[in-house]
Formats: sequence, C-alpha cells, structure tokens
Amino acid sequence: MATSQDRDLLLDKLGLGAQNKAALGRVLNTGNIGEATERADGRMEATIRIRPDEICWDPSILVMPHGGDLELELINDDLNTHCALLPSNGDRKFIWLVNHSRGRATLNLDGPGYYWYSSPTGNDEGRGLTGAIVVLGDVPPEARLDRPDQPRP
Repeated sequence: MATSQDRDLLLDKLGLGAQNKAALGRVLNTGNIGEATERADGRMEATIRIRPDEICWDPSILVMPHGGDLELELINDDLNTHCALLPSNGDRKFIWLVNHSRGRATLNLDGPGYYWYSSPTGNDEGRGLTGAIVVLGDVPPEARLDRPDQPRP
C-alpha cells in the first residue's frame, strides 16, 4: 500500500497519474492506492478495509497486474454497519459487513479495465464509500474490434 508521500509516484508508475492513461486518471483523488499480490498459483489476493470514522475504502484503488481471480478480504473497523457490492464476471458479489467484522469474496475479473465497487447501504456511496479495482493489460486479439490501430497515449 502506498503512503500519501509516494502515492503520486505509484500512480505515475502504474499509468494512472493522468487522464486517459488507463481510463481512470485522477477520478478517485482520496484514499490510498494498493496493488494485489500474485501467489505462485496465479491467483491474486488483497485486503481492503474501512477505517473508523473515515467512510473510505483503504485502499480506494486496488490495482491487479492482469486479469484473473482475486481473493479479497474486506474488513470493517468502523462503528457502523456497511456492505460491499463487488464486481465479478457472471454475477456481482454482496457482503454484509456489520461493525467490527470481516468477510471474504472471490472475484473473477478477466478483462482489462476498471471495475467500481461500493457500499450501497444508506447513503454510504454519497458519503464517499466507493472504490475501483483496476485491471491492467490489453484486450486479447480475439476480442478486439476490426478497425485501424488507434493512437495510444
């Protein structure tokens, strides 16, 4: 996980430091950015938490180096109940997070892009409890549109 001092350096390294670099740019300006770790079996894992009285996922941007399976641990350290509505191919995942609880979800995000997640309980989204999982990489050749090459930043 990046501290506030090296956040800008990590955003630049991952291609997320400017608009249109990885389609996300500087949309989520609050919170930390983190990277999923890849295990020997190819699956990735990460932990995201809600800290007390912050109404913010930590990290609010999670970066996967490529598409695949992600084992995500969610921790609610807050005094309020929240939930997580998470993206996954085939069907979204929903986890109820009462105060001081944790949950686990296995997500499959096989294509590059960014996937939003949030806590749709009460007004959590309106107060900032939204985040993104960014999957790096290129679209496979069989999924590309039949058109001329486009300029890339």
